[in-house]
Amino acid sequence: MSYFLGIDGGGTGCRAAIADGAGRIIGQGAAGPANISVETEGACANILAAARAALQDAGQGHLDELTAVLGLAGANVTAAARSLQAMLPFRRTRIVTDAVTAATGALGGGDGIVAAMGTGSVFAVQIGGAMRQYGGRGFVLGDEGSGAVLGRALLAEALRAEDGFAPMTPLLQAVLDELGGIEGVISFGFRARPAEFAQFAPRIIAGTDPAGERIFAAAVAEIRAMIDRLQAGRDLPVVFLGGLGPHYAARLQGLWPIQPPRGSGLDGALHLARQEA
Repeated sequence: MSYFLGIDGGGTGCRAAIADGAGRIIGQGAAGPANISVETEGACANILAAARAALQDAGQGHLDELTAVLGLAGANVTAAARSLQAMLPFRRTRIVTDAVTAATGALGGGDGIVAAMGTGSVFAVQIGGAMRQYGGRGFVLGDEGSGAVLGRALLAEALRAEDGFAPMTPLLQAVLDELGGIEGVISFGFRARPAEFAQFAPRIIAGTDPAGERIFAAAVAEIRAMIDRLQAGRDLPVVFLGGLGPHYAARLQGLWPIQPPRGSGLDGALHLARQEA
């Protein structure tokens, strides 16, 4: 009997699903974080815990019988992926980024573009079954349009407004007050992680403040230009994922066909696992 394991692992948790040879999901499990670039051994322990939970749910199969595809945050760090590969007991293992499995699930094997817009951002294009990933470089050097980049832009605008180089608005003043003025904003910027910058994104996209609207409009224009470049003259359907995805989709409606995701990252991992066979 052939069994297939799909793993969808990120910074907050890890999900596993096992399918039989017909593609029917027979077991599911979950465990803790699985960002392999942050803590490879801890991620491995959680991956195995989720896989064992899925096997227990299925009531059949063993780890060494599984053909596995793992879509993991941090898998673009080659050394981490190679280290993890050596720790895993599966019969066959392929490790890809969680962006790849998310895009595979979202497009369901069809042609299209995926724009995953959350704390970070990443893009993927799939044509004729071949996929290529773009972006996802982290918010210091990339992650255009992401929550972290929006938050960073808001704090920078608050500093400019306090110096008199930009109009002060209620949102900018509120941010300055909350963080303790210029020195507080600078201190926050030095120590904060991407998720902490991204916590400002809901107030930016709310559309109730002129500075927030300027920042989001600029981000929408940048994402539009990037997707136009990825289209390369085609008219591929676009799927927006992530917490900010619907907000970009609403602003960019009518430019290209926009469709909802056909499946999840876990669906994508299982699809790729069956292809491995």
